[in-house]
Amino acid sequence: MKVLYNDGHVDECPADEVTHVIRHSAAHILAQAIKRLYPEADFAYGPATEKGFYYDVDLGDKKIGEDDLPAIEAEMKKICKENLKFSVFELPRAEAIKLMEERGEKYKVEHIGDLAEDARITFYQQGDYIDMCVGPHVCYTKAVKAFKLTAVSGAYWKNDKNNKMLTRINGVAFASKDELDEHLRIVEEAKKRDHRKIGAEMDLFMMRDEAPGFPFFLPNGMILKNALLDYWREIHHKAGYVEISTPLIMNKQLWKTSGHWDHYKDNMYSTVIDDEEYCIKPMNCPGGVLVYASKPHSYRELPIRAGEIGLVHRHELRGALHGLFRVRCFNQDDAHLFVRPDQLTDEIVGVVNLIDSVYQKFGFKYHVELSTRPEDSMGSDEDWARAEEGLKTALEQLHMDYEVNEGDGAFYGPKIDFHLEDSLGRTWQCGTVQLDFQMPLNFNLEYVDADGSKKRPIMLHRVCFGSIERFIGILIEHYAGKFPTWLAPVQVKVLPVSEKSRAYADEVAAKLEAAGIRVVCDDRDEKIGYKIREARSIDRVPYMLILGEKEVEAGNVSVRDRSNETVQKSLDEFISEVSAEIAERRS
Repeated sequence: MKVLYNDGHVDECPADEVTHVIRHSAAHILAQAIKRLYPEADFAYGPATEKGFYYDVDLGDKKIGEDDLPAIEAEMKKICKENLKFSVFELPRAEAIKLMEERGEKYKVEHIGDLAEDARITFYQQGDYIDMCVGPHVCYTKAVKAFKLTAVSGAYWKNDKNNKMLTRINGVAFASKDELDEHLRIVEEAKKRDHRKIGAEMDLFMMRDEAPGFPFFLPNGMILKNALLDYWREIHHKAGYVEISTPLIMNKQLWKTSGHWDHYKDNMYSTVIDDEEYCIKPMNCPGGVLVYASKPHSYRELPIRAGEIGLVHRHELRGALHGLFRVRCFNQDDAHLFVRPDQLTDEIVGVVNLIDSVYQKFGFKYHVELSTRPEDSMGSDEDWARAEEGLKTALEQLHMDYEVNEGDGAFYGPKIDFHLEDSLGRTWQCGTVQLDFQMPLNFNLEYVDADGSKKRPIMLHRVCFGSIERFIGILIEHYAGKFPTWLAPVQVKVLPVSEKSRAYADEVAAKLEAAGIRVVCDDRDEKIGYKIREARSIDRVPYMLILGEKEVEAGNVSVRDRSNETVQKSLDEFISEVSAEIAERRS
C-alpha cells in the first residue's frame, strides 16, 4: 500500500506500519463525516492507537450517543466510496493559525500555540476537510475499507479535568475485512466472558457503592482464591521459600526511607495514630526489609527467599476502576529474596523458571520484556548498570527471547516483566522480577561474609500472579468461568431426576464430599433439563451426575462432562478419576 508523507512524497508503506496508517486515516475520515453531519463541530485530537482510533470533538450544545454511530459510520463509508484524494501542504505559523481560525478550529489554534517555534506545521486535506497533521496517510479514502465505530465517551481537552469535557468517538480499523471480522468476533466473545458478568452469575465476587474499588469475595470466590493460594504455597515451599506476614499500616518515616513516599505518595492512603502519620502500605517490600533486618545474618543463610500474600492499598481514580482488573485494594503474591552477588544469576533463573511453571499450569503463552531505568529513579548510574546487566545475564543463560522496554523500570531498579496471552489473544502484564540495590542501601542491610567482613545483600522483588484479584479476573475470562476441576468452586453437581432418586443422590453426594470433592446436590423440584442447563451455563461445573431410576437400580452414576458426553460409571471409579484429576491439578 502506498502512503503520502508530510513532505509530499509517496512511497510504499512498511508492512508493520500499514494498520497504523489506515487507522490514522480513518480518524480523518471520521472527522470529515462528523463535520458533514454536524457543521458546528470543533475538533481536538484524533490519533491512531494500538487498538484503533478516536477523535475528540466539541459539539457545543449537541450530544452524540451510541445511537448516532450508525449514521456517522454510513457517512464515513460514503466518503470512502467517493475515493477522495489526500493531499498535503505546509504553512508558516501565522498562516496556519489564520487558516484554523477561519475554519473555526479553536482547539487546533491552541495546539499550534503549544508547538515549538521551529516546528513544521503540515496539513492533510481530503475533499473539503482539512486537518493539521504530521501524517502519513493513505493516498485515497477508498484505501480505508474495514472499520467500525465502537463507542462514545467523554474526554477532557488535553486530559486536564479543569478543561472542557469533549465527546470522544472511538473506532477500529484494519487492513482487511477478515481482520475486522475476527476482531469483532473477539470483542463479542470478550463481552460474553466479562469477569464482572460471570463473577455475578457464579457468585464469585461483588462490588458495592459503599466501597468503590474494594472487592467483596463471596463463598464461591473464596474457594477459588484459596485453591490458587494453596497451589502458590505448595510450589513455593518446594522452591525453598518461607512465608511471612507484615503489617498493613506502618509509619511515614519507613516509606520515606524506602523511597516510596517521594515516588508514590499520590497513590498512598495515610492516617494519624497517636499524633504520628502512618501509611497504609501500597507495597509489601519495606515490611520484608524489616523482617530481614530484625536479626544478624551469615553468608551461609543466603539466599533468603521470603514470600508474602500481602494486602496492599493504592489510590485509583474512580473513573479508572474496573471490576477486579483495577481496584483500590488487592493481595500481591510477593516475595523478596536477599542474595549474595555470586548467587544473583542462579536466583533470577530460579524465579523465572518458577513463574514459567505457573503460567504453563494455566496454559498461558507469554513474552518477556526487560524494563530499564525510568526518569524518576533513585540510585547511582553504576548500580543501575550492574542491575540491568544482572537481569540480562540471567535471561541470556535461560536462552530466553526478550524485548527492551526503555524507561519502564521501577524507581529502585530494572525489572523483567512477563506479559501473558489469554485464550482470546489478549495480553496481560502479571509476573515481574525486579533487581534492587537501593533498598538494601537505604536500610543499611548487611550479612557477615566468610572472611568476617560485613557485606550488603542484593534484593530481588518478584510476583507470579501479581495482584491475586486481577489474576482471578484474568482466569475468569480466560476460561469463560469453566475452570479446571481443581479450581472450580463446585466440582460436581448431583442432579436427581425425580423424588425417587433423591435419597440415592444424597448418598452419592455424601461419598463425594467424604472424598474431598466439592459437591452440591440440586434436589429442587425442577425439571431435569432445567437443572442441567443451569449447571452447565450458570454454575459451569466440570461434572454433572444425573441420577434416575436406572442409576438407583444399578448403583452407578450417569456422568456428563463439559463435552456433553454422558457415560455410565461406578461411583468408586468416578471418585478415583476425579480425585486424581484434582490432585494433579490438570488444566
